[in-house]
Amino acid sequence: MAQSDTLLANPAPLGLMGFGMTTVLLNLHNAGLVPMGAAILGMGLMFGGFAQIIAGILEFLKGNTFGLTAFTAYGAFWLSLVALIALPKLNIVAATDPSLMGSYLLVWGLFTFVMFLGTLRATRAHQTIFASLVVLFVLLGLGDLLAQPNLTVIAGYEGIFCGLSAMYLAAAEILEAQFHYAVLPVGHAGPRLRVAMA
Repeated sequence: MAQSDTLLANPAPLGLMGFGMTTVLLNLHNAGLVPMGAAILGMGLMFGGFAQIIAGILEFLKGNTFGLTAFTAYGAFWLSLVALIALPKLNIVAATDPSLMGSYLLVWGLFTFVMFLGTLRATRAHQTIFASLVVLFVLLGLGDLLAQPNLTVIAGYEGIFCGLSAMYLAAAEILEAQFHYAVLPVGHAGPRLRVAMA
């Protein structure tokens, strides 16, 4: 197993870039800076969706449960989000009610909180990505549930930060693989908690 691992490239930068770049684009729209358009939906379908799922499958081959779950799940999130936006435009189904859309986003926030807990054994960069993503989903979900568009705008700016943080970690991992030493700091995880057993 260890020998085969040395022959496998790190799929995480692909998944992180797919997530990060797509998140930045969508949240430029949420912040009110750009209109919704084919560039966002196309990015969500191909890079945020399919590329992340491919990265997740490759993480499976490396035995990385966290990477498999994160990239495959968020790839599926982007595919489902594109479907939620595009299908009503094609008159295939009715548009999702804001209360249901808010619930959809909050369920993803709950999932992301579980993933955030997993990052407590990872780098500060991982923790930043997932903590900011929890906040993003909560703001977007509450924006829909409470009919507060201002929350969506705030979420947009927070989501741009979240996406850029994922792109930063992807860049750090790409550069470290190319130069064989850490080029960009990602922050090491804190010391493990020791639980006293009676």
